[in-house]
Amino acid sequence: PLRPEITITYVAVSAIFFNSGLSLKTEELASALMHVKLHLFVQTFTLVFFPVAIWALLKVLALTAINEWLLKGLLTVGCMPPPVSSAVILTKAVGGNEAAAIFNSAFGSFLGIVVTPLLLLVFLGSSSSVPFSSIFSQLFMTVVIPLIIGQVCRMFLRDWLERRKPPFGAVSSLVLLMIIYTTFCDTFSNPSIELDHLSLLLIIFIIFSIQLTFMLLTFLLSTRKSSGFTASDSVAIMFCSTHKSLTLGIPMLKIVFEGYEHLSLISVPLLIYHPAQILLGSVLVPTIRAWMTTGQKVPKGTNLQPI
Repeated sequence: PLRPEITITYVAVSAIFFNSGLSLKTEELASALMHVKLHLFVQTFTLVFFPVAIWALLKVLALTAINEWLLKGLLTVGCMPPPVSSAVILTKAVGGNEAAAIFNSAFGSFLGIVVTPLLLLVFLGSSSSVPFSSIFSQLFMTVVIPLIIGQVCRMFLRDWLERRKPPFGAVSSLVLLMIIYTTFCDTFSNPSIELDHLSLLLIIFIIFSIQLTFMLLTFLLSTRKSSGFTASDSVAIMFCSTHKSLTLGIPMLKIVFEGYEHLSLISVPLLIYHPAQILLGSVLVPTIRAWMTTGQKVPKGTNLQPI
């Protein structure tokens, strides 16, 4: 009854970016475009380091009894672009650089149209005729256009928005919950899917371990004094670099692995990874917010008198 092929593919993702466009200050988005070092870090980590690291890990995991198709699915997770929603929502919840998160989500999604199929070809040997034009146009309609419309509406509603402060975060979270719910229903209602329970449990453990390790790694790299990133930048980097897109990933898997009898199993790690990244991120929100608050406090004895 929810008709996810319409409500999720088009309405839900569009709603998230319209919401972001309406809530984000235009000057912040403009300044984020110039933060080239941050964008380069995020895109390199998520589309180069991430898949290579997972590929190396799977060389070891291949020696175990874990289902080989679940392992292949884990590798497809590494090849996916950044998400178009969850990283933005969590960055906003913490108080990080939301503008940078939005830019990297949108830019990474467009890069993923070309890069993800190529990575799948390199690591898994899968090839097919990928309709880049249709995916690109869908992304443009569901990501860029709603964001622009949101910004235009903000120009006329700025005073009202500043005065009433609508619950933008709650709306985005509700839409994201709907995306996860419908995707799980779509996959696990498939009668042909056969899951080895032990392999599934191990994959869940591995996914959480990967996320924690990579979040810690990006945090350590982005908070070094020589990095030049602020605390709010580090939050955006941590979420954007380690999150993977479900809304783009599932359609891409269906295109690239069209006709594969094990497509359902290959899709399972991505279906686990997406809610896991939201769950883990949500649990860490209070801790990260507290770190930001502490880190941005002015040290005792600092002279704040005007010169």
